[in-house]
Amino acid sequence: METLLIIEDEKLLGLELSRRYQQSGWDVVLVNSLAKADELINQKHLEPLLILSDMNLPDGNALDFMETSKKNTGYSEWLFLTGFGSVPDSVRALRLGAYDFLEKPCDLDRLDLVIASAGRSAAIQRRVADEARQGYRRYSPEAYIGHSEQARHVRQLLTRLTQVPFSALIIAGESGTGKGLTARILHYGGSRAQKPMIEINCAALPRELLESELFGHEAGAFTGAVGKHRGLLEQADGGTLFMDEIGEMPLDLQAKLLKVIEDRKVRRLGGEKEISVDVQIIAASNRDLEQMVAEGGFRTDLYHRLSVFKVSLPPLREAKEDLDALVPLFVAEYNAKAGRHVKIIPQEVWEKFRAHYWPGNVRELRNVIERCVLFSEGTTFPVQWLQLPGQDNKSQATHRVVDGHADSISLPLDGSMALDDMDRFIIKTALERSGNNLTAAARALGATRETLRYRVRKYHLKSSE
Repeated sequence: METLLIIEDEKLLGLELSRRYQQSGWDVVLVNSLAKADELINQKHLEPLLILSDMNLPDGNALDFMETSKKNTGYSEWLFLTGFGSVPDSVRALRLGAYDFLEKPCDLDRLDLVIASAGRSAAIQRRVADEARQGYRRYSPEAYIGHSEQARHVRQLLTRLTQVPFSALIIAGESGTGKGLTARILHYGGSRAQKPMIEINCAALPRELLESELFGHEAGAFTGAVGKHRGLLEQADGGTLFMDEIGEMPLDLQAKLLKVIEDRKVRRLGGEKEISVDVQIIAASNRDLEQMVAEGGFRTDLYHRLSVFKVSLPPLREAKEDLDALVPLFVAEYNAKAGRHVKIIPQEVWEKFRAHYWPGNVRELRNVIERCVLFSEGTTFPVQWLQLPGQDNKSQATHRVVDGHADSISLPLDGSMALDDMDRFIIKTALERSGNNLTAAARALGATRETLRYRVRKYHLKSSE
């Protein structure tokens, strides 16, 4: 139940409003002076979702009280009632961030609508703020896990970057090194944490759709544009736009992006006016942007505008000490997700981990551990499901698939088949040989039905369910 604080010195009106909104489900607190409201908010730390106040009270002006108390009311919305409206007061109320300014006598049905709307607004603001706080806790610089010297250097750099208001930054690193995690650390740890973080993968969209998504469009700007669309640059106003794989962006769109960054204004496709935006740009690429600049594949001016700072993430093969921290972390994560109980990691597993080249970096490590934990049968990490290319893996041994009949699955270990594809192939084959019977396939693979159902959904496979 959310709290509604009513500040009203007219006793009958205060009681009427209190009864009305208690019946509507509010936890109503009624006071008749600013001094009592001050005691509740600034001394007892009451955080009402909504504050409904008379403008002029015996001990002062409610606008003055709002101005001094707003820092302690969190994301509360303020509504004001006054017996004699004045333009300066209404202007000041809105300038201070009041939700609305109503004259007495106020139609109660209209007040109900305003109260409901203001309550929704405050609830959304609080939810966004809570998510930002959770994001900060989850994405502090310590979230970049690793014991290696490279990992410590990255954490130190991220800590310093979260303390400065940078306008643009480039994250460089191979696929799977954690560029998305790094971007979230920079956003949630910085001064823009309370504002939105918008993400886009420039390689995932064709040119026309990428342009529309970034810059927005007006109705009729092109075939199919039936309504106006706020682009991601507008949506990220005040916050951060994370542009992954920016090296895949066409050169003409790079020029448009540079103009937005320089002018801090964006024009929608088909639009006539420019819209002011304040956006922090974090760009990421697994390609060498400096080399692309030299070869003409990336604009020199955009590169220099983005590379105010640069964070280079090391590949896992160059920081294998990080395996000591990452492996137990991922095992615990998938234990929790799948209800498994893997606790023991044999020395043989550690040796295989340290001998592997890890072309897919941390993402590949996560996928390997996910498969092994979900296919585990006890507390020991199953070495037979590692299937690391170029290594001798016991998973190629004969495996019982259906009704006690021996059968085998042959997998290439020359790097031509991705780990996820191996995983999918094993499950798909087991399902086919069991007539798409989920229970029989799970029994054949030594897994629970819940575990296999999770994998079937992940890979969009067909089963009897």
